[in-house]
Amino acid sequence: MGRFLEPDTSRHLLKVEGEVVIDEVCKHWAATLPWCLLMSTSIPLFAAMVWAGPLFWLPMVLGAVALLVGFWKCHVAYMDRFVITNMRVFRVHGVFNQHLATMPMTRILDISLTQSLFGQLFGYGHFIFESAAQDQGLRDIRFVGRPEERDLTIQRVIQRAGLRTKMSVDVSGGSW
Repeated sequence: MGRFLEPDTSRHLLKVEGEVVIDEVCKHWAATLPWCLLMSTSIPLFAAMVWAGPLFWLPMVLGAVALLVGFWKCHVAYMDRFVITNMRVFRVHGVFNQHLATMPMTRILDISLTQSLFGQLFGYGHFIFESAAQDQGLRDIRFVGRPEERDLTIQRVIQRAGLRTKMSVDVSGGSW
């Protein structure tokens, strides 16, 4: 029963191969903001039951639907995890039907980071991973908190794995 309430990303690790988690990313709180606002509309709807008279059931049903849908969507966002390991990146999401999408570090060709105005103000962004494969399971990762740090973490893992070559630059004062 616990697997429906708390995501367990460690069961997807290749522990025998020495895979370790570098960073596990939950969705930013901004991803759940619309659903929290929907849940908060249930309060005035429940209060309206007092004045609805014999039609009290209408605001009661609307309030219950707003509360349950908002709670469910917040839980779905909570169960969505993006994981950076020393070998790959993967995303696990879903409550009853879980979906796992993975991409080895060797396949990552390009990472794009998009931050809207609100994303810059509140500290979240959206990643787009590009690989040589045309159709991939891991492309868009939305509502990533502290995206610049996460991007640097991925770049650092790729560099330490020796997947990218270093270019030596003479910084002694030569001109370009």
